[in-house]
Amino acid sequence: MSDNETTAPAETGSNASSPATGQRRRGLIALGLASALAAGAYGAYWGLYARHYQGTDDAYVDGDLVQITSEVPGTVIALAADDTQGVQREQTLLQLDPADAEVAMGNAEANLARAVRQVRTLFATAEQLRAQINDREVALKRAEDDYRRRAGLVQDGAVSSEELSHTKDSIAQMQADLTEARQQLNATTAQIDGTTVETHPQVLAAEAAVRDAALALQRTRITAPVSGVVARRSVQLGQRVAAGTPLMAVVPLDDVWVDANFKEVQLADMRVGQPVTLHADVYGGGTDYHGRLVGLSAGSGSAFALLPAQNASGNWIKIVQRVPVRIALDPKELQQHPLRVGLSMTVKVDIRDTSGALIASQVRSQPLPTQASLGDDPAVATRIAQIIAANAGATRDNGSK
Repeated sequence: MSDNETTAPAETGSNASSPATGQRRRGLIALGLASALAAGAYGAYWGLYARHYQGTDDAYVDGDLVQITSEVPGTVIALAADDTQGVQREQTLLQLDPADAEVAMGNAEANLARAVRQVRTLFATAEQLRAQINDREVALKRAEDDYRRRAGLVQDGAVSSEELSHTKDSIAQMQADLTEARQQLNATTAQIDGTTVETHPQVLAAEAAVRDAALALQRTRITAPVSGVVARRSVQLGQRVAAGTPLMAVVPLDDVWVDANFKEVQLADMRVGQPVTLHADVYGGGTDYHGRLVGLSAGSGSAFALLPAQNASGNWIKIVQRVPVRIALDPKELQQHPLRVGLSMTVKVDIRDTSGALIASQVRSQPLPTQASLGDDPAVATRIAQIIAANAGATRDNGSK
């Protein structure tokens, strides 16, 4: 009886555990199949799609920071732009006090007029000396003729020896005066030979001084070299600034780019010209940007750091390096969804086409516009011509003689 009682519970426990074991086995099989399907799906995704792309979220918007500096010293008397303000190219940003520059401009114009009159005097002196030489040559010839006639009359007693001696002395004096006049003409001609009033070195130097004063006057008005947004304004109204002092910056937001820091193991198939898809954190994943890879940096970020790693010092730890990759954006998409410098981006590069170059020959398709030079101002040239005409007189037409 006791054996039967002992055997019955054991059989009951074995029958109860059998369904649980089967369920566990089926669960493991299903998990294995799901894992295999997931691995197969990921393998197919990697083989067909993912291996052709390299991506990173270590990417940021970058752009030009055009510094605005003063080329002349002065006191700020007007501010026409401030941080976050959009400005157009050639728009006035600030004005320096022009009083000193206006005084210098007037002084330079007066010096130009004086130089023209001095050169005009040189030409007149040369003409005067030529006339003196002609007169002295005529007088010398007359004296020499008189001497020859009187020399023949000495034996007849018609002319005394003393008178003949005086005539000879007069001829010597006239010859000396003629030589002196010729030397003076040579000295004067050396100052004006081959020039006119307009091309004389003194006048040209005075013209350069006028242009320099005009430049200083024009530079008291500081304009924006490019269109963009004002940033980092440090200048204040009434501040006395020196030449070269940074005053503010202008950021052209219509020409920003993205610097994406890829790991070194991701760079093997990256080439210039490959298409890139980007997303900005500020707009979320719903806004796509399309660009192209335009260049890879010459070194890793740590290599160009202020304190680069010293791998030979003995405390070196190998880490995966990142290399900045520059990506140009579509200008039309930038107009629709503007970006700001420093914003975070997510980048995905299509590396299927590896026919591009490893080193970029040109990064910008359209370089920054060249700032207009103030040295070719037609108004200044016109003013110089007016000053010369007003002071040259008739010598202007006869100066080349």
